[in-house]
Amino acid sequence: MSALSGHTFKKPDLLDLAMAHRSWCAENGGAPSNERLEFLGDAVLGWIVADLVIRRHPSATEGQLTDLRKSLVSAEALADMAREIGLGRFVRLGAGEREAKGFDKTSILADTLEAIIGALYLDAGVARTRRFVRQLVASRAKEAWRRLDRVDARSRLIRVCVREFGRPPVVQTTSSGRAHEPSFDASVVVEGETLGRGIGHSKKIAIQRASEQALDVLVGRGVDVTSA
Repeated sequence: MSALSGHTFKKPDLLDLAMAHRSWCAENGGAPSNERLEFLGDAVLGWIVADLVIRRHPSATEGQLTDLRKSLVSAEALADMAREIGLGRFVRLGAGEREAKGFDKTSILADTLEAIIGALYLDAGVARTRRFVRQLVASRAKEAWRRLDRVDARSRLIRVCVREFGRPPVVQTTSSGRAHEPSFDASVVVEGETLGRGIGHSKKIAIQRASEQALDVLVGRGVDVTSA
């Protein structure tokens, strides 16, 4: 596991604690979970990312910086980073969560990555933690800046539709799959026409993707979506 962070822990117990999901703790005599480290890691991550984006984009507005930071520290983004480094196979889960494939759940992966950041901060300090976080978000930060106007596509689409058509879009969602492994399908209807569809493992992701597609369609039709 140390290989994932590129750091050999002086206090290996911190890393063990970062891997301990509450479901595993409940089955092991009420051992401490990673929730306290997650709390710390969330704060450290937010500060490092805020520092990173404000240095990279000196002319950005506060709103742009806020949206950029949000896109990099969202649960979905953190879970994707965790999947990229293969974190799921190291998480300690209870039997029920293992059966439910908790090793690939967005919430568990995001929380565990934050716990690792908290553990790394306590074990190695600010400089080492900053390097780890920057390695995780470097490529994503560039893409997020390029697509900044789509960070909250659903809200932007609503504002565009109210401005252009006098009413918000209609969002329709359906779900399929097993309870522990659902898939959501969302569609966005504007003035009676379906302009976007999106699929994701959460309703939020599916709606976001459908909204992004709808915005692209509107841009193709000459609608200005940047000022909404």
